[in-house]
Amino acid sequence: MAKNKSLLGEAWSFLKVRKAWWLTPIIIMLALVGVFIILAQSSAVSPFIYALF
Repeated sequence: MAKNKSLLGEAWSFLKVRKAWWLTPIIIMLALVGVFIILAQSSAVSPFIYALF
């Protein structure tokens, strides 16, 4: 194994080897929530994001 793998590479290897495909939707949703939080902090899009919740 390579010692300098990225986080995404490590996650992909884990999902492939362990056959933990049920974690994929959880990871995707956490990433989307993180993007929404970053956008909601200081942008012109924030009023529209607040309307979603």
